[in-house]
Amino acid sequence: MRILVTGGAGFIGHHVVSAYLVAGHEVAVLDNFSTGKQENLLADARIYNGNMLDAGFVTACLEDFVPDIINHHAAQISVAVSATDPIIDAQKNILGTISLLQAVIRVPSVKKFIYATSGGAMYGDSETVKCTEDAKVAPLSAYGLSKYVAERYVWLFAKLYGMNASVLRYSNVYGPRQDVHGEAGVCAIFTGKMLANESVSIFGGGSQLRDYVYVEDLAQANLAALDKGAGEAINIGTGIPHSTLQVFETLAAAIGYAQYPQMLPGRPGEVQRSVLDVGKAERELGWKATTPFAEGIARTVAWVR
Repeated sequence: MRILVTGGAGFIGHHVVSAYLVAGHEVAVLDNFSTGKQENLLADARIYNGNMLDAGFVTACLEDFVPDIINHHAAQISVAVSATDPIIDAQKNILGTISLLQAVIRVPSVKKFIYATSGGAMYGDSETVKCTEDAKVAPLSAYGLSKYVAERYVWLFAKLYGMNASVLRYSNVYGPRQDVHGEAGVCAIFTGKMLANESVSIFGGGSQLRDYVYVEDLAQANLAALDKGAGEAINIGTGIPHSTLQVFETLAAAIGYAQYPQMLPGRPGEVQRSVLDVGKAERELGWKATTPFAEGIARTVAWVR
């Protein structure tokens, strides 16, 4: 298959592109490199460097590459940024997605649209032990809201134009190539600070629970979604909660870090509990995360080192 991955120079996008190339597919990357990195690009992928909001550019890319599949990962991913600049967040996450969808319906080669979104930010604080795909949507941040609105546009275009689509709702993703100086990704941020022997800050007490999925496992879910999960929104995670303090302790043990964390007040819009029910992923995609958290952390630390 010919697959266009938006945001393919990013942390997650790199691993998705790699999984597709290893499986023998032809891949192109569309990225404006605002957060994506040149070192994340793979030599076997064609590169289109430009802005998703430029509808003419996006259409030209699709007409040039003639993809069978669109995998849409390009996004503004920081909750903190969405709080300080919700307009930029909405432009990138909502308008950027609409621009891509408009291009897709003009290019008859496209057989499927895969949209990556955030289950953790979209559901808000879990009202149940684990959120199923039918859980109440209650985002606590502009980021969670913008990603959900963009998902609704995906389903609208699917209905209006007969577009085949799958939506993958991610839990917290971690692993090699995540930016240790970025705005998002507690595992990477903690790793960078610990290896530099700097103080680590924990906001809101550290009891917040998250579902952490290793990025290479997640890439395999994207591989499965090429021909499975049509018309479905599917949680991608582990279903196993870890507190922020547990993340700190696991990393400290792996690195040999001896400092205590600096405890700071909680931040607005931060979800306190987000754990996903992943039974549907097994049923629809035949996919299940296989990397234990401690093993994924060890691989992440080794890569950063």
